[in-house]
Amino acid sequence: MGSDESQGGTGSELTKKVTGTVANTREFLHDVRVEMKQVTWPSREDVVSTTWVVIATVAFFGAFLAVVDKLVQLGVAYVFKKFGV
Repeated sequence: MGSDESQGGTGSELTKKVTGTVANTREFLHDVRVEMKQVTWPSREDVVSTTWVVIATVAFFGAFLAVVDKLVQLGVAYVFKKFGV
């Protein structure tokens, strides 16, 4: 029994798999380049304005949730104090 047979296949099958993998990878990368050329990319102004909208929204909700959290803390403390816990 040769070393190729103990591995479950012949050397030429392994070569075909490796060659096929390289060809598949090359084809995939070519397809990626073709698709990326078809993408409509946003302008710099669009990216900057959208980024500022996201930053402002996160800041607003951060402040809003901080206020809600503080009110809940005060409410829970009041209830505990009221019932002597």
